[in-house]
Amino acid sequence: MSRIGKLPITIPSGVTVTVNGNRVSVVGPKGQLEWVMPDGVEVKIEEGKVLVTAKLSNLHGLSRSLINNMVLGVSLGWSKTLELSGTGYRVAVAGSDLNMSLGFSHPVVVKAPAGVTFVVVENKITVSGTDKALVGEMAARIRGLKPADPYKAKGLKYEGEVIKRKAGKAAKAGAGATK
Repeated sequence: MSRIGKLPITIPSGVTVTVNGNRVSVVGPKGQLEWVMPDGVEVKIEEGKVLVTAKLSNLHGLSRSLINNMVLGVSLGWSKTLELSGTGYRVAVAGSDLNMSLGFSHPVVVKAPAGVTFVVVENKITVSGTDKALVGEMAARIRGLKPADPYKAKGLKYEGEVIKRKAGKAAKAGAGATK
């Protein structure tokens, strides 16, 4: 039995959780999310708390975590921050799209899906929304356009990510030239 799955989820004020058959719907000040539960998982709402129980299911803890992420998303929201570094690399928001100049021969335009917003401040891109998986996926797609290289650390990286730097060719050439 899952230890995480046994924990109740506290419903904050302003958030409503409803269960319709195998559908869980969460509505809050930041938006609305819906999820279809797998067979064998049962959700009950008692005294301002959501309880997840499982009948022969190994998705007990996962189901509880997904519902908890939905509750946190509609009440507080989720965000990921990316940092862009490198000479000539620029990023700007145009409407809901993200326009980037990443050293390619063409500008890169990333369209925001429904429920995701972009904010750019001093080459820092903040991807925010209510759905944790969608926010993480969009941040990963943006980072995948030009990941930071290990030689000059130019490109996109997550805020707080440490890029292990490698020595270039110049460091190797001087080490082997002995007489």
